[in-house]
Amino acid sequence: MNRIPAVSASNVCLQFGDVHAVKNVCFELEEGRFLTVLGPSGSGKTTLLRLIAGFQQPNKGEIFIKGQTVREVAPNKRSIGMVFQRLALFPHMTAAENVAFPLKMRRFDVRMIPDRVKKYLHLVRLEGLGGRRINELSGGQQQRVAIARALVFEPDLLLLDEPLAALDRKLREEMQLEFRRIQKELGVTTINVTHDQREALVVSDQIIVMDHGEIQQDATPLEIYRSPSNPFVANFVGVTNLFHGMLESLEGQKVAIRISQQRLIGTLKSEKLTLNQGVSVKAAVRAEQVRLFRGQSENRDCEVYFEGRVTDVIFEGERILYELSVAALSDALIRIIHHDQQDFSTFELGEVVFVGWKSRDMHVFVVD
Repeated sequence: MNRIPAVSASNVCLQFGDVHAVKNVCFELEEGRFLTVLGPSGSGKTTLLRLIAGFQQPNKGEIFIKGQTVREVAPNKRSIGMVFQRLALFPHMTAAENVAFPLKMRRFDVRMIPDRVKKYLHLVRLEGLGGRRINELSGGQQQRVAIARALVFEPDLLLLDEPLAALDRKLREEMQLEFRRIQKELGVTTINVTHDQREALVVSDQIIVMDHGEIQQDATPLEIYRSPSNPFVANFVGVTNLFHGMLESLEGQKVAIRISQQRLIGTLKSEKLTLNQGVSVKAAVRAEQVRLFRGQSENRDCEVYFEGRVTDVIFEGERILYELSVAALSDALIRIIHHDQQDFSTFELGEVVFVGWKSRDMHVFVVD
């Protein structure tokens, strides 16, 4: 028996004049799963969230929540909790009063409200702080109040519109884990919108990557990261080196390409069935899959390597990000995330070193 998706979209479009804010969006989200819609500013992700919430109506297509179209349900009847970037908490109320507000609006039994509020303040780890005013709470604590308020009436769907964007990095990363914990504990179907790639990878069961109003890829975090569907996804998620080249030969998914005067082997990621020699391609290698070594004798497993000159060194604590200029690839700049668990040896600015990678780590895409 086929289960009805918690949320689904069928050929959803929203157009303003000649601008396609959302174009032919289709997806399904199973009940209890955490979906993140990821993309840069202007990609259509927030517009899609507003369509799911019913704040806007599509020009074409339908959005369904538990098999019922959003447009058929009045806004005050939709079982949707929301947390916004601007939390919209009531400053004249205490934390507990803010959490209780949705219950009162839904005419919840007043005798049950205190216990329900206490339960959800405990869930977000704010025990004992219910009597504090909003301005007496830290930014992270205010986030937790907003989460409790969105969940206290036990909605069918939780929508998150970049609620962590205003927090500092350390607090943002802590709250990402909190969102993940709370969602797993309650099993509430959740859709999160963000431009933060790390957040998407950390919290999600499913990721939709959007650009110019269209879905570029819909997959698990592991698939998005390891098997990007096109150059945009490869470049947007993680630190990736992109090279322009031409196709030389193809055997199954193994492809030979030419970049500058160099012949390189990679894995074809495009789905085109007929490819001719000389067509333009883009090749992608993630920064953490590139290796650095001082002499050829130090090369352990790189099937291709070049001499390069270090043009930038950025120390990030647990890793160092290098940038190298490689003459053999028309002075292409290659970024490398370098880890060394033994002595964390470093390379100096201007030093000439070798840079390389395994052929299987080069993903090749046909350029339309």
